[in-house]
Amino acid sequence: MDYFDLHCDTIMDCALKEKPLLKNDLHIDLESADSLSRYTQCFAAWIPDELSPEEAYRHFLKLSDCLFQQVEENRERISFSPGEKCRAILTVENGSALGGDLNNIAEFKKRGVKMLTLTWNGANQLGRGVLSPGSEGLTELGKKALPLLEEAGIVIDISHASPELFWDVQALAKKPFVASHSNAKSICSHPRNLADDQFEAIRRAGGLVGLNFFRGFLNDTPEKAGMEDILRHAEHFLSLGGEDTVAMGSDFDGARLPEDMEGLRSVSALRELFLRRNYSETLVQKLFWQNASDFFSRNGVLTDCEK
Repeated sequence: MDYFDLHCDTIMDCALKEKPLLKNDLHIDLESADSLSRYTQCFAAWIPDELSPEEAYRHFLKLSDCLFQQVEENRERISFSPGEKCRAILTVENGSALGGDLNNIAEFKKRGVKMLTLTWNGANQLGRGVLSPGSEGLTELGKKALPLLEEAGIVIDISHASPELFWDVQALAKKPFVASHSNAKSICSHPRNLADDQFEAIRRAGGLVGLNFFRGFLNDTPEKAGMEDILRHAEHFLSLGGEDTVAMGSDFDGARLPEDMEGLRSVSALRELFLRRNYSETLVQKLFWQNASDFFSRNGVLTDCEK
């Protein structure tokens, strides 16, 4: 099967816990990917909210260097280049990684960053995250950053965004934007999930929404969450016209998974669940691969990094 995943935090554990990407006890390793026909993984450099701007930028450099090293050490299995069986894409989770300096967007581009989650749960120099008190959206710096990021070919990601920041992005963005790892608030009421009008705004803009496998975003009773809940969120988004919008954004290695999932090795079982529920092969291929692959190709994102 083919699998395109918009978000994981695996490279953080590789960097901070010195775990190899080839074989480990994490949700993702390259040996687990052997059974996949084609596999593209967005590896997020996650930046904790409590870091200072200078620390956040240095942390980004450390995590991106780790991904470059892991790809180099396993270049017979994984590459940054389009068309390979196993493809890595560098992304960043938390705009604090810019260190409050928009000149660092050039370094992001040089290193091959293809997507930036503007905030994590708190507030940063670009705007307010969904769990931060207040009513602010994008800051003035955030409003200046948006066109520069788009010009650099870096996709805007509003997972973790406050509602105000979301609608600021919707009003200002000239290119499609995404929610790389967010579910439906109509199915699970967690504030991290998307309201229907937010999903529809992303759909109208030609963006993507990646289904998140974190049990707390799947079910209002998290301990009861299972793969069936991923299907429920998909069905809800599809009922809103999302056939070309829904993708996968697992949050592997950043999420507590349902009891019936163990990581990348569970993706084939998830795909089979969709097929057993009379989803067509064509639609399942869209959700697990084609929608994300087409989006990145259409928006000129699938190019090599310069590192």
